[in-house]
Amino acid sequence: MKTISAKEADIQRDWYVIDAQGQTLGRLATRTASILRGKHKPLFTPHVDCGDYVIIINAAKVHVTGQKMSQKKYYRHSGYPGGLKEISLRDQLQKFPERVLESAVRGMLPKNRLGRQLFKKLKIYPGPNHPHQAQQPKPMEF
Repeated sequence: MKTISAKEADIQRDWYVIDAQGQTLGRLATRTASILRGKHKPLFTPHVDCGDYVIIINAAKVHVTGQKMSQKKYYRHSGYPGGLKEISLRDQLQKFPERVLESAVRGMLPKNRLGRQLFKKLKIYPGPNHPHQAQQPKPMEF
């Protein structure tokens, strides 16, 4: 039995839209990362970008369990001494809800050129509207 390796000409890319309202953050991120990698396809090849485009709407209405709203922190650094900034999940969801999902999905993708290429196919919007109607995205249900 031969091992089939996907080539760029063989790959068919689709667009999917996912409604994040009421979904648990980590479970949504794992499913999204799997679709971005193309693991749901029979032609999956680990070193090739086989995945589909993913649009996530209602990112501001994502659900988390436990005390994560107040205890989970996001950090960033300005590059200057003493420039470490910290923000809680609750504040991050209010100010920049798309960054919460971006951070969760990015952490589940490969840490190389392929991961950066896959991440560009993720589109996140805090509300129910998105500008990708021309691509005719299919709704993805979990």
